[in-house]
Amino acid sequence: MTDDPPADRSERERAAEYTALIRRIMPFCDVLGLTVVSASPERVEATVEWTEERTTVFGGLHGGYVMAVADSAGALCAAQNLAEGAGTSTIESKTNFLRPIKEGTATIVSTPVHVGRTTIVVQTEVLRADGKRAAITTQTQAVHPGQS
Repeated sequence: MTDDPPADRSERERAAEYTALIRRIMPFCDVLGLTVVSASPERVEATVEWTEERTTVFGGLHGGYVMAVADSAGALCAAQNLAEGAGTSTIESKTNFLRPIKEGTATIVSTPVHVGRTTIVVQTEVLRADGKRAAITTQTQAVHPGQS
């Protein structure tokens, strides 16, 4: 990824820069309220806050919202594994919902399962504030060589 924050920054500074970056290149992440905690080729961690306007029946975060934050963190994870100048896009995504998120901060953790020449497969866990797994998303990202 060409816009990676410099390595000499503190982890907090790099997280703030990654949050600004993901919100710039994917403006929907600003709407989602996605905050990047850390980002590397091996792991991306982000957070979102439960708010009432993001909920569905019975006060749990809406499934579409959960899928959107998982897709966004997964895309950043895939991008961390791209060659210089390459791009990526989601071509497949599957989410298992395990339990609702009804309060607090949700943590989103994305890790690569497969990094290939034409595709990258990422698994993303969405964890509730109590540490329990709320959802697991597996997505396949197409690799587009020569794009930024």
